[in-house]
Amino acid sequence: MSKVILTGLGKRFGAVEALQPTSFSVGVGELFGLIGPDGAGKTTLFRMLATLLLPTEGRAIVDGLDVVDDYRALRSRLGYMPGRFALYQDLTVAENLQFFASVFGTRIDANRAMIRDIYSQLEPFQDRRAGALSGGMKQKLALSCALIHRPTILLLDEPTTGVDAVSRQEFWDVLTGLRESGLTVLVSTPYMDEAARCDRVALIQDGQILEIDTPGGIEASFPRPLLAVKTGDRLRTRRALEAFKWAHSVYPFGEEFHFADARDHTSEDEIRQWLEDAGIQGAEVSRIAAGIEDVFMDRMQSMGAA
Repeated sequence: MSKVILTGLGKRFGAVEALQPTSFSVGVGELFGLIGPDGAGKTTLFRMLATLLLPTEGRAIVDGLDVVDDYRALRSRLGYMPGRFALYQDLTVAENLQFFASVFGTRIDANRAMIRDIYSQLEPFQDRRAGALSGGMKQKLALSCALIHRPTILLLDEPTTGVDAVSRQEFWDVLTGLRESGLTVLVSTPYMDEAARCDRVALIQDGQILEIDTPGGIEASFPRPLLAVKTGDRLRTRRALEAFKWAHSVYPFGEEFHFADARDHTSEDEIRQWLEDAGIQGAEVSRIAAGIEDVFMDRMQSMGAA
């Protein structure tokens, strides 16, 4: 059973195609991730699902309702958290929560169980103005306000952007708990490492969905051998790897380079010898499994070559 169904949904702003016609579905109780960099089309898609932006073509059905024809009825079923902090900075934590509860015709006490685990961390600061909270606490307040009316589907647009690593981890723990309670969650993020926390993910770039699968399925789809290469001379190493006859791609990942061979096989010794011949000694070369970011970069390269 699907909670969200997109059929050829697309959006243009003049000559700019922000979202190419897109079709996919999200199941009930699924934690679905939309993964891509800034400007990829994630926010455009979320704003259409949240009934804040009219599609140029196609349609979207959310919780059985059309996002255009049934927008009034749908809004009470949605919990939407935009990428930019959108609560009232001059109101306290408690006042913000009370305001959003009243907008949806409910009371905090009536739905406290829905936000108990999140709000318990905010309660010691309930008299503090929202503008004075840390980034992580602001996100938890925004999530509490998005949940206070017991929505049937939650839309989170880059909820962890700009917060520290610990707060990101805590936030995703909360999302996992919400998913386990049966809530359908759609979340967008530019962070590839967060994709592993989702049931399924869609890779998006330039308004185009590149692939949709489970995190493991996407990683397994990488089509060629992949090596991690580390040396003490990054600039010369990159140039040497790119000059290798069978180099398909070379991308920096932290202190390493991920080198993909265009053939269906490769040898660590072959690459190590190639670097030695280029005057680069002591290279650490090892075969690795591809991550989601490797797959994303590969799909991007394929788009550029098309």
